[in-house]
Amino acid sequence: MIIVPIKEGENIEKALKKFKRKFEKTGAIRELRSRREFEKPSVTKRKARMKAIYVQHLQLNDEL
Repeated sequence: MIIVPIKEGENIEKALKKFKRKFEKTGAIRELRSRREFEKPSVTKRKARMKAIYVQHLQLNDEL
């Protein structure tokens, strides 16, 4: 359970923003979306490899 302490006179929007940030860090939504349908391990590995290639390509372009 996520608990966000609110100080005296603190704005509710600020507390809500803190809550959203903490909730995002837990990764619950990301996990829910990934579990929505099964993905083969080979597909997961392929996606990770393609992402690594893309990031490496961006870094190489940034150095030049």
